[in-house]
Amino acid sequence: MSTATQATPRPLNRKDYKTLSLSALGGTLEFYDFVIFVFFAVTISHLFFPPDMPEWMAQLQTLGIFAAGYLARPIGGIIIAHFGDRLGRKRMFALSVFLMSLPTFVIGILPTYASIGVAAPLLLLLMRMLQGAAIGGEMPGAWVFVAEHLPKERYGLGIGVLTSGITGGILLGSIVAIVINRVYVTQEVLDFAWRIPFILGGIFGFVAVYLRRFLSETPIFKELAAQRALANEMPVKTVIREHRLACLLTSGMTWALSTTVVVVILMTPTLLQRMYQIPATTALEANCLATLTLTLGCVLFGWMSDRLGTRPTMLIAWGGLALSAYWFYSNLAGISAFDLAWHYALIGLFCGAIVTMPIVSTRAFPPAIRYSGLSFAYNVSYAIFGGLTPVLTQLWLQRDPLAPAHYVAATAILAIILALSIPLARYGWRPAQGYKG
Repeated sequence: MSTATQATPRPLNRKDYKTLSLSALGGTLEFYDFVIFVFFAVTISHLFFPPDMPEWMAQLQTLGIFAAGYLARPIGGIIIAHFGDRLGRKRMFALSVFLMSLPTFVIGILPTYASIGVAAPLLLLLMRMLQGAAIGGEMPGAWVFVAEHLPKERYGLGIGVLTSGITGGILLGSIVAIVINRVYVTQEVLDFAWRIPFILGGIFGFVAVYLRRFLSETPIFKELAAQRALANEMPVKTVIREHRLACLLTSGMTWALSTTVVVVILMTPTLLQRMYQIPATTALEANCLATLTLTLGCVLFGWMSDRLGTRPTMLIAWGGLALSAYWFYSNLAGISAFDLAWHYALIGLFCGAIVTMPIVSTRAFPPAIRYSGLSFAYNVSYAIFGGLTPVLTQLWLQRDPLAPAHYVAATAILAIILALSIPLARYGWRPAQGYKG
Protein backbone atom coordinates (compact mmCIF):
# COMPACT_ATOMS: atom_id res chain seq x y z
CA MET A 1 0.00 0.00 0.00
CA SER A 2 1.30 3.49 -0.82
CA THR A 3 2.63 5.72 1.92
CA ALA A 4 0.07 8.27 0.80
CA THR A 5 -2.61 6.13 2.39
CA GLN A 6 -0.67 4.58 5.29
CA ALA A 7 0.85 7.06 7.74
CA THR A 8 3.63 5.91 10.09
CA PRO A 9 2.81 6.51 13.78
CA ARG A 10 4.93 9.34 15.15
CA PRO A 11 4.55 12.34 17.47
CA LEU A 12 4.25 15.87 16.16
CA ASN A 13 7.64 17.34 15.35
CA ARG A 14 8.98 20.87 14.96
CA LYS A 15 8.02 21.01 11.28
CA ASP A 16 4.45 19.95 12.10
CA TYR A 17 4.15 22.72 14.70
CA LYS A 18 5.42 25.28 12.18
CA THR A 19 2.91 24.07 9.60
CA LEU A 20 0.06 24.22 12.12
CA SER A 21 0.95 27.64 13.49
CA LEU A 22 1.47 29.35 10.14
CA SER A 23 -1.66 27.74 8.67
CA ALA A 24 -3.81 28.68 11.67
CA LEU A 25 -2.46 32.25 11.72
CA GLY A 26 -3.20 32.69 8.04
CA GLY A 27 -6.69 31.26 8.54
CA THR A 28 -7.36 33.66 11.41
CA LEU A 29 -6.32 36.70 9.41
CA GLU A 30 -8.16 35.60 6.28
CA PHE A 31 -11.43 34.88 8.05
CA TYR A 32 -11.10 38.17 9.94
CA ASP A 33 -10.83 39.92 6.57
CA PHE A 34 -13.99 38.15 5.38
CA VAL A 35 -16.22 38.81 8.43
CA ILE A 36 -15.09 42.31 9.43
CA PHE A 37 -17.46 43.64 6.77
CA VAL A 38 -20.54 42.52 8.71
CA PHE A 39 -19.46 44.36 11.86
CA PHE A 40 -19.42 47.66 9.95
CA ALA A 41 -22.34 46.97 7.61
CA VAL A 42 -24.49 49.78 9.05
CA THR A 43 -21.69 52.33 8.65
CA ILE A 44 -20.96 51.17 5.12
CA SER A 45 -24.65 51.47 4.21
CA HIS A 46 -24.50 55.19 5.11
CA LEU A 47 -21.34 55.84 3.10
CA PHE A 48 -21.68 53.85 -0.11
CA PHE A 49 -25.27 54.61 -1.14
CA PRO A 50 -27.17 57.84 -1.94
CA PRO A 51 -27.97 59.90 1.19
CA ASP A 52 -31.61 60.19 0.14
CA MET A 53 -32.04 56.39 -0.11
CA PRO A 54 -34.23 54.98 2.70
CA GLU A 55 -32.07 53.52 5.47
CA TRP A 56 -33.67 50.08 5.24
CA MET A 57 -32.95 49.96 1.51
CA ALA A 58 -29.31 50.98 1.97
CA GLN A 59 -28.84 48.34 4.68
CA LEU A 60 -30.54 45.72 2.51
CA GLN A 61 -28.23 46.49 -0.40
CA THR A 62 -25.20 46.41 1.90
CA LEU A 63 -26.20 42.98 3.18
CA GLY A 64 -26.73 41.97 -0.44
CA ILE A 65 -23.12 42.92 -1.15
CA PHE A 66 -22.10 40.90 1.91
CA ALA A 67 -24.08 37.93 0.57
CA ALA A 68 -22.36 38.27 -2.82
CA GLY A 69 -19.22 37.07 -1.08
CA TYR A 70 -20.99 33.80 -0.28
CA LEU A 71 -22.22 33.40 -3.84
CA ALA A 72 -18.67 33.81 -5.17
CA ARG A 73 -17.33 31.09 -2.88
CA PRO A 74 -18.13 28.07 -5.10
CA ILE A 75 -16.57 29.66 -8.19
CA GLY A 76 -13.38 30.66 -6.40
CA GLY A 77 -13.23 27.39 -4.51
CA ILE A 78 -13.55 25.23 -7.63
CA ILE A 79 -10.96 27.21 -9.60
CA ILE A 80 -8.40 27.40 -6.79
CA ALA A 81 -8.92 23.75 -5.86
CA HIS A 82 -8.54 22.69 -9.51
CA PHE A 83 -5.05 24.12 -9.63
CA GLY A 84 -4.36 22.91 -6.09
CA ASP A 85 -4.89 19.34 -7.30
CA ARG A 86 -2.87 19.92 -10.49
CA LEU A 87 -0.06 22.30 -9.46
CA GLY A 88 0.26 21.86 -5.70
CA ARG A 89 -1.40 22.73 -2.41
CA LYS A 90 1.24 25.24 -1.29
CA ARG A 91 0.93 27.59 -4.26
CA MET A 92 -2.83 27.89 -4.00
CA PHE A 93 -2.62 28.13 -0.21
CA ALA A 94 -0.54 31.32 -0.55
CA LEU A 95 -2.62 32.65 -3.45
CA SER A 96 -5.89 32.46 -1.50
CA VAL A 97 -4.47 34.67 1.27
CA PHE A 98 -3.25 37.23 -1.26
CA LEU A 99 -6.64 37.28 -3.01
CA MET A 100 -8.25 38.05 0.34
CA SER A 101 -5.73 40.61 1.58
CA LEU A 102 -5.71 42.80 -1.53
CA PRO A 103 -9.48 43.52 -1.75
CA THR A 104 -9.65 43.96 2.05
CA PHE A 105 -6.98 46.65 1.86
CA VAL A 106 -8.69 48.23 -1.16
CA ILE A 107 -12.03 48.43 0.72
CA GLY A 108 -10.20 50.35 3.43
CA ILE A 109 -9.15 53.06 0.96
CA LEU A 110 -12.18 53.07 -1.35
CA PRO A 111 -13.76 56.46 -2.10
CA THR A 112 -17.36 56.68 -0.88
CA TYR A 113 -20.55 57.56 -2.76
CA ALA A 114 -20.03 61.24 -1.96
CA SER A 115 -16.77 61.18 -3.95
CA ILE A 116 -17.38 58.92 -6.97
CA GLY A 117 -21.12 58.23 -6.97
CA VAL A 118 -22.47 54.87 -8.13
CA ALA A 119 -18.97 53.57 -8.83
CA ALA A 120 -18.45 53.28 -5.04
CA PRO A 121 -20.97 50.46 -4.38
CA LEU A 122 -19.94 48.73 -7.62
CA LEU A 123 -16.29 48.66 -6.59
CA LEU A 124 -17.33 47.50 -3.13
CA LEU A 125 -19.31 44.65 -4.72
CA LEU A 126 -16.31 43.64 -6.84
CA MET A 127 -13.99 43.59 -3.83
CA ARG A 128 -16.50 41.56 -1.85
CA MET A 129 -16.77 38.97 -4.62
CA LEU A 130 -12.97 38.65 -4.73
CA GLN A 131 -13.02 38.08 -0.98
CA GLY A 132 -15.65 35.37 -1.39
CA ALA A 133 -13.63 33.64 -4.11
CA ALA A 134 -10.57 33.71 -1.85
CA ILE A 135 -12.32 32.27 1.22
CA GLY A 136 -13.80 29.56 -1.00
CA GLY A 137 -10.30 28.34 -1.76
CA GLU A 138 -8.70 29.06 1.62
CA MET A 139 -10.70 26.94 4.02
CA PRO A 140 -10.75 23.64 2.07
CA GLY A 141 -7.14 24.28 1.09
CA ALA A 142 -6.09 24.82 4.69
CA TRP A 143 -7.82 21.64 5.86
CA VAL A 144 -6.26 19.56 3.08
CA PHE A 145 -2.82 21.12 3.58
CA VAL A 146 -2.73 20.37 7.31
CA ALA A 147 -4.34 16.92 6.97
CA GLU A 148 -1.73 15.83 4.43
CA HIS A 149 1.16 17.00 6.60
CA LEU A 150 0.26 15.40 9.93
CA PRO A 151 0.39 11.77 11.08
CA LYS A 152 -3.01 10.11 11.17
CA GLU A 153 -2.86 9.71 14.97
CA ARG A 154 -2.80 13.53 15.29
CA TYR A 155 -5.10 14.25 12.35
CA GLY A 156 -8.11 15.34 14.41
CA LEU A 157 -6.08 17.56 16.72
CA GLY A 158 -4.38 19.21 13.77
CA ILE A 159 -7.68 19.94 12.03
CA GLY A 160 -9.06 21.17 15.36
CA VAL A 161 -6.20 23.62 15.93
CA LEU A 162 -6.48 24.90 12.36
CA THR A 163 -10.26 25.32 12.58
CA SER A 164 -9.91 27.11 15.91
CA GLY A 165 -7.60 29.54 14.14
CA ILE A 166 -10.18 30.11 11.42
CA THR A 167 -13.01 30.69 13.91
CA GLY A 168 -10.62 32.91 15.85
CA GLY A 169 -10.95 35.31 12.92
CA ILE A 170 -14.56 35.92 13.98
CA LEU A 171 -13.40 36.62 17.53
CA LEU A 172 -10.70 38.99 16.30
CA GLY A 173 -13.22 40.85 14.14
CA SER A 174 -15.63 41.17 17.04
CA ILE A 175 -12.93 42.50 19.36
CA VAL A 176 -11.68 45.02 16.79
CA ALA A 177 -15.24 46.25 16.16
CA ILE A 178 -15.83 46.71 19.90
CA VAL A 179 -12.54 48.61 20.29
CA ILE A 180 -13.23 50.89 17.32
CA ASN A 181 -16.70 51.75 18.59
CA ARG A 182 -15.40 52.38 22.13
CA VAL A 183 -12.41 54.52 21.13
CA TYR A 184 -14.15 56.65 18.50
CA VAL A 185 -17.46 58.48 18.59
CA THR A 186 -20.07 57.76 15.90
CA GLN A 187 -19.04 60.68 13.68
CA GLU A 188 -15.37 59.68 13.81
CA VAL A 189 -16.29 56.14 12.82
CA LEU A 190 -18.20 57.53 9.82
CA ASP A 191 -15.41 59.94 8.89
CA PHE A 192 -12.40 57.62 8.98
CA ALA A 193 -12.28 55.01 11.77
CA TRP A 194 -14.29 52.40 9.88
CA ARG A 195 -11.37 52.14 7.45
CA ILE A 196 -8.85 51.10 10.12
CA PRO A 197 -9.95 47.42 10.48
CA PHE A 198 -9.86 46.90 6.70
CA ILE A 199 -6.45 48.51 6.21
CA LEU A 200 -4.99 46.56 9.13
CA GLY A 201 -6.55 43.35 7.82
CA GLY A 202 -4.99 43.89 4.41
CA ILE A 203 -1.54 44.61 5.86
CA PHE A 204 -1.62 41.60 8.18
CA GLY A 205 -2.80 39.48 5.27
CA PHE A 206 0.24 40.46 3.21
CA VAL A 207 2.40 39.43 6.15
CA ALA A 208 0.63 36.04 6.16
CA VAL A 209 1.37 35.65 2.44
CA TYR A 210 5.06 36.20 3.17
CA LEU A 211 5.06 33.75 6.09
CA ARG A 212 3.45 31.01 4.00
CA ARG A 213 6.54 31.06 1.78
CA PHE A 214 8.23 29.09 4.55
CA LEU A 215 5.75 26.21 4.34
CA SER A 216 6.62 23.11 2.33
CA GLU A 217 4.46 21.20 -0.13
CA THR A 218 2.52 18.30 1.38
CA PRO A 219 4.21 14.87 1.28
CA ILE A 220 1.11 13.29 -0.26
CA PHE A 221 1.04 15.73 -3.19
CA LYS A 222 4.79 15.24 -3.74
CA GLU A 223 4.25 11.47 -3.90
CA LEU A 224 1.33 11.80 -6.30
CA ALA A 225 3.42 14.04 -8.55
CA ALA A 226 6.40 11.66 -8.41
CA GLN A 227 4.19 8.70 -9.32
CA ARG A 228 2.45 10.75 -12.03
CA ALA A 229 -0.81 9.95 -10.22
CA LEU A 230 -2.32 13.43 -10.44
CA ALA A 231 -5.79 13.83 -11.92
CA ASN A 232 -5.77 13.41 -15.71
CA GLU A 233 -9.02 15.28 -16.27
CA MET A 234 -10.66 18.25 -14.62
CA PRO A 235 -10.77 17.04 -10.98
CA VAL A 236 -14.30 18.29 -10.30
CA LYS A 237 -15.60 16.07 -13.14
CA THR A 238 -14.17 13.04 -11.37
CA VAL A 239 -15.70 14.23 -8.10
CA ILE A 240 -19.21 14.53 -9.55
CA ARG A 241 -19.02 11.26 -11.47
CA GLU A 242 -17.38 8.95 -8.92
CA HIS A 243 -17.73 10.46 -5.44
CA ARG A 244 -21.35 11.48 -5.02
CA LEU A 245 -21.65 9.84 -1.59
CA ALA A 246 -18.68 11.83 -0.31
CA CYS A 247 -20.27 14.98 -1.75
CA LEU A 248 -23.58 14.15 -0.02
CA LEU A 249 -21.81 13.55 3.28
CA THR A 250 -19.82 16.79 3.00
CA SER A 251 -22.89 18.81 2.00
CA GLY A 252 -24.93 17.54 4.94
CA MET A 253 -22.13 18.22 7.39
CA THR A 254 -21.65 21.68 5.87
CA TRP A 255 -25.34 22.42 6.39
CA ALA A 256 -24.89 21.66 10.09
CA LEU A 257 -21.70 23.73 10.24
CA SER A 258 -23.15 26.76 8.45
CA THR A 259 -26.32 26.70 10.58
CA THR A 260 -24.26 26.60 13.77
CA VAL A 261 -22.01 29.52 12.80
CA VAL A 262 -24.68 31.70 11.19
CA VAL A 263 -27.43 31.21 13.79
CA VAL A 264 -25.54 30.88 17.08
CA ILE A 265 -22.55 33.13 16.45
CA LEU A 266 -23.56 35.68 13.79
CA MET A 267 -27.35 36.13 14.19
CA THR A 268 -27.92 35.69 17.92
CA PRO A 269 -26.40 39.03 19.12
CA THR A 270 -28.97 40.91 17.01
CA LEU A 271 -31.74 38.58 18.20
CA LEU A 272 -30.78 39.25 21.84
CA GLN A 273 -31.09 42.99 21.32
CA ARG A 274 -34.27 42.99 19.23
CA MET A 275 -36.37 40.28 20.93
CA TYR A 276 -35.12 40.38 24.51
CA GLN A 277 -34.03 44.05 24.86
CA ILE A 278 -30.55 43.05 25.97
CA PRO A 279 -28.11 46.00 25.66
CA ALA A 280 -25.82 45.85 22.62
CA THR A 281 -22.65 45.91 24.72
CA THR A 282 -23.86 43.01 26.89
CA ALA A 283 -24.87 40.97 23.84
CA LEU A 284 -21.58 41.58 22.02
CA GLU A 285 -19.44 40.80 25.04
CA ALA A 286 -21.32 37.55 25.63
CA ASN A 287 -20.90 36.75 21.94
CA CYS A 288 -17.14 37.31 22.24
CA LEU A 289 -17.04 34.82 25.08
CA ALA A 290 -19.04 32.28 23.05
CA THR A 291 -16.70 32.72 20.09
CA LEU A 292 -13.73 32.13 22.39
CA THR A 293 -15.23 28.89 23.71
CA LEU A 294 -16.02 27.91 20.11
CA THR A 295 -12.32 28.10 19.28
CA LEU A 296 -11.53 25.99 22.36
CA GLY A 297 -14.28 23.53 21.43
CA CYS A 298 -12.74 22.97 18.00
CA VAL A 299 -9.47 21.90 19.63
CA LEU A 300 -11.26 19.78 22.26
CA PHE A 301 -13.43 17.82 19.82
CA GLY A 302 -10.54 17.46 17.38
CA TRP A 303 -8.45 15.93 20.16
CA MET A 304 -11.37 13.70 21.18
CA SER A 305 -11.73 12.33 17.67
CA ASP A 306 -8.14 11.06 17.84
CA ARG A 307 -8.74 9.47 21.24
CA LEU A 308 -12.31 8.18 21.03
CA GLY A 309 -12.96 7.92 17.31
CA THR A 310 -15.16 9.92 14.95
CA ARG A 311 -18.59 8.50 15.79
CA PRO A 312 -18.43 8.85 19.60
CA THR A 313 -17.05 12.37 19.23
CA MET A 314 -19.84 13.38 16.86
CA LEU A 315 -22.49 11.92 19.16
CA ILE A 316 -21.11 13.87 22.14
CA ALA A 317 -20.46 17.12 20.28
CA TRP A 318 -23.58 17.40 18.11
CA GLY A 319 -25.82 15.88 20.79
CA GLY A 320 -24.48 18.40 23.28
CA LEU A 321 -25.10 21.21 20.81
CA ALA A 322 -28.74 20.17 20.29
CA LEU A 323 -29.40 20.02 24.05
CA SER A 324 -27.54 23.24 24.88
CA ALA A 325 -29.37 25.07 22.07
CA TYR A 326 -32.76 24.39 23.70
CA TRP A 327 -31.37 25.25 27.12
CA PHE A 328 -29.86 28.53 25.90
CA TYR A 329 -32.76 29.86 23.78
CA SER A 330 -35.40 28.77 26.32
CA ASN A 331 -33.91 30.88 29.12
CA LEU A 332 -33.30 34.26 27.46
CA ALA A 333 -36.35 36.11 28.80
CA GLY A 334 -35.25 38.26 31.74
CA ILE A 335 -31.78 36.69 31.83
CA SER A 336 -29.03 38.49 33.76
CA ALA A 337 -25.77 39.58 32.10
CA PHE A 338 -23.81 37.01 34.10
CA ASP A 339 -26.12 34.12 33.20
CA LEU A 340 -26.20 35.19 29.56
CA ALA A 341 -22.41 35.14 29.43
CA TRP A 342 -21.91 31.65 30.80
CA HIS A 343 -24.95 30.16 29.04
CA TYR A 344 -23.65 31.57 25.75
CA ALA A 345 -20.16 30.29 26.57
CA LEU A 346 -21.52 26.76 27.05
CA ILE A 347 -23.37 26.60 23.76
CA GLY A 348 -20.31 28.17 22.15
CA LEU A 349 -18.19 25.28 23.43
CA PHE A 350 -20.52 22.73 21.82
CA CYS A 351 -20.46 24.78 18.61
CA GLY A 352 -16.96 23.33 18.36
CA ALA A 353 -18.79 20.30 16.92
CA ILE A 354 -18.27 22.02 13.56
CA VAL A 355 -14.71 20.69 13.52
CA THR A 356 -16.05 17.21 12.77
CA MET A 357 -17.09 18.45 9.34
CA PRO A 358 -13.53 18.92 7.99
CA ILE A 359 -12.32 15.87 9.95
CA VAL A 360 -14.88 13.67 8.19
CA SER A 361 -14.94 15.37 4.80
CA THR A 362 -11.24 15.87 4.16
CA ARG A 363 -10.59 12.13 4.31
CA ALA A 364 -13.76 11.24 2.37
CA PHE A 365 -12.05 11.92 -0.99
CA PRO A 366 -8.99 10.23 -2.54
CA PRO A 367 -5.78 12.31 -2.53
CA ALA A 368 -5.68 12.99 -6.28
CA ILE A 369 -8.94 14.97 -6.19
CA ARG A 370 -9.20 15.69 -2.46
CA TYR A 371 -8.88 19.48 -2.69
CA SER A 372 -11.44 19.74 -5.51
CA GLY A 373 -13.88 17.30 -3.89
CA LEU A 374 -13.89 19.02 -0.53
CA SER A 375 -13.97 22.50 -2.05
CA PHE A 376 -16.81 21.72 -4.46
CA ALA A 377 -19.13 20.05 -1.95
CA TYR A 378 -18.33 22.43 0.92
CA ASN A 379 -18.61 25.70 -1.00
CA VAL A 380 -21.74 24.84 -2.97
CA SER A 381 -23.47 23.67 0.20
CA TYR A 382 -22.32 26.72 2.18
CA ALA A 383 -23.48 29.09 -0.55
CA ILE A 384 -26.95 27.50 -0.48
CA PHE A 385 -27.47 26.95 3.22
CA GLY A 386 -25.40 29.89 4.44
CA GLY A 387 -27.59 32.14 2.30
CA LEU A 388 -30.92 30.50 3.16
CA THR A 389 -30.37 30.09 6.90
CA PRO A 390 -30.89 33.76 7.90
CA VAL A 391 -34.06 33.94 5.81
CA LEU A 392 -35.47 30.65 7.10
CA THR A 393 -34.65 31.52 10.69
CA GLN A 394 -36.26 34.96 10.46
CA LEU A 395 -39.44 33.54 8.93
CA TRP A 396 -39.57 30.78 11.55
CA LEU A 397 -39.10 33.34 14.33
CA GLN A 398 -42.37 34.99 13.32
CA ARG A 399 -44.16 31.84 14.51
CA ASP A 400 -41.94 30.46 17.27
CA PRO A 401 -39.37 32.24 19.49
CA LEU A 402 -37.52 28.92 19.80
CA ALA A 403 -36.93 28.75 16.04
CA PRO A 404 -33.12 29.11 16.39
CA ALA A 405 -33.04 26.15 18.81
CA HIS A 406 -35.22 24.02 16.51
CA TYR A 407 -33.06 24.78 13.47
CA VAL A 408 -29.72 24.22 15.21
CA ALA A 409 -30.94 21.00 16.84
CA ALA A 410 -32.37 19.68 13.54
CA THR A 411 -29.06 20.08 11.70
CA ALA A 412 -27.15 18.67 14.68
CA ILE A 413 -29.34 15.57 14.51
CA LEU A 414 -28.67 15.42 10.76
CA ALA A 415 -24.93 15.34 11.48
CA ILE A 416 -25.44 12.49 13.96
CA ILE A 417 -27.51 10.53 11.42
CA LEU A 418 -24.77 10.94 8.82
CA ALA A 419 -22.16 9.74 11.29
CA LEU A 420 -24.16 6.62 12.11
CA SER A 421 -25.51 5.73 8.67
CA ILE A 422 -22.61 6.39 6.27
CA PRO A 423 -19.48 4.27 6.87
CA LEU A 424 -17.47 6.83 4.87
CA ALA A 425 -17.93 9.22 7.80
CA ARG A 426 -16.09 6.85 10.09
CA TYR A 427 -13.45 5.27 7.86
CA GLY A 428 -12.90 7.73 5.05
CA TRP A 429 -11.92 6.81 1.50
CA ARG A 430 -9.87 3.68 1.04
CA PRO A 431 -8.11 2.36 -2.08
CA ALA A 432 -9.31 -0.79 -3.84
CA GLN A 433 -7.59 -3.06 -1.32
CA GLY A 434 -9.80 -1.92 1.52
CA TYR A 435 -13.01 -0.10 2.28
CA LYS A 436 -14.13 2.35 -0.38
CA GLY A 437 -17.14 4.10 1.13
